[in-house]
Amino acid sequence: MKHAPAILLLAGLWAGGAAAGPAPVAATHAAPVPWEALTPAEQQVLGYDKDKWSSLPAARQHKLKTAADRWEKMSPQERERFRQRLQRWQQLTPDERARLRQRYENFQKLPPDEQQHIRAMFDKYQRMTPEQRQKLRERWKNMTPEQRQQLKDKMRSHPQAPQNPPPK
Repeated sequence: MKHAPAILLLAGLWAGGAAAGPAPVAATHAAPVPWEALTPAEQQVLGYDKDKWSSLPAARQHKLKTAADRWEKMSPQERERFRQRLQRWQQLTPDERARLRQRYENFQKLPPDEQQHIRAMFDKYQRMTPEQRQKLRERWKNMTPEQRQQLKDKMRSHPQAPQNPPPK
């Protein structure tokens, strides 16, 4: 599999990053994982050969092994969704990737209740029809910076987001 290591890295971030929190200390200072300790399925999914695997830092080996385990448990639909995400990620410019990484780091610094609120709002957005999403994006584009800030402040001050966006 050509992109397996990249897919697995993203799988580790997606599946374990936001939901599981920081990696345990033991995983970051663990001993290397010998190639022979991997199952044949893990070896195939990872796409490394023995020499390349042994040259990786131990922490990366552990992350990749965990991601390979997750990959094996994914349904074909989940795997396809992941491949599509990887393809989108690879099409981003380095600046776009850096901005996304920064946003992710900023999100991780938020209090858990605020993270949960953002996740709930994102889920609500995902449930919208494409037409509703487009309407919301157009509404946002047409707002002045002051209106946008007011809406952001209102959203932060109310644990429950309004069901309908406020009128212009």
